[in-house]
Amino acid sequence: MKRTGGSSSNDDAPPGAPASFPFDRTTVERFRKSFPRARWSDELKAWFVPGKTAARRFNRWLEREFAGSSVHADSRGRDAYAFDPIFSKYLLVHQDRLEVQTPYSRSVVTVMRDVPFASWEPDRRVWTVPYRSYEQLHRRWAEIEAAAIRSEPEARKQRAAQRRGAPQDVASRARATERRRRRYPLDPNDLPPLGRPVMTRGYGAVVFIGCDGEPVDGDILGSQYAGFPDHHDYVWGRWRPATLDELIKTWPSRTETEIGDALWWQPTLDDLRVARKAARGLERRRRRV
Repeated sequence: MKRTGGSSSNDDAPPGAPASFPFDRTTVERFRKSFPRARWSDELKAWFVPGKTAARRFNRWLEREFAGSSVHADSRGRDAYAFDPIFSKYLLVHQDRLEVQTPYSRSVVTVMRDVPFASWEPDRRVWTVPYRSYEQLHRRWAEIEAAAIRSEPEARKQRAAQRRGAPQDVASRARATERRRRRYPLDPNDLPPLGRPVMTRGYGAVVFIGCDGEPVDGDILGSQYAGFPDHHDYVWGRWRPATLDELIKTWPSRTETEIGDALWWQPTLDDLRVARKAARGLERRRRRV
């Protein structure tokens, strides 16, 4: 459980304070009901509660939320662990907490988010679970361990070897190779604007950087762009991924686009939200390298 660190000290920033607490969906729902104007901040890795009294209001809420219940609940959780312990290399047992450490698995992430008060520690790459949540963790442990075993590097290699050469694997590799070429079929009579993010079929938000009129081979069109309308003489357009800064500066279309036969279209607000989230994730991964 963490208190806020006080209001923002940046004179240009709106008044408010960051707020963080052990994650579980029920607590988040109660928090959002109490602070409907709060918004998640990827930069702070915490909720931002606006207002000059934000820190004081959040700390009062935090005290009410957790007062008196945690010590007794943790004691019951320790008793439950002593009576029916989990023995697994993925569970680390400490005096004051449990830690779940597995290879990356979306299934594990999904399950752990449903365990009350489980919190992710990105620096150590472990899930921290208080003893009060042991019974819920025990109930889902078989699912967590099975997903972790499937995600071990050796298990992944074995599945990849089994897939190699299968029709689905060949098709997947061909799609990946085509994407790396960063080209896209366009109607020469309806070219997109250059240098601005637009939406595309299958590739999401991209920025087109040129089109020299090179015709698209019919075999490539049929195998890699099977969903495209077949009544055009296509030419190749060259593209690059849209940057986060470009996506933030892009104004959304005010009208929902009827895609139909459209090869590209102006992004809506929902399109931009998805693209910005993906771009933020990509930037974070690049910073870690």
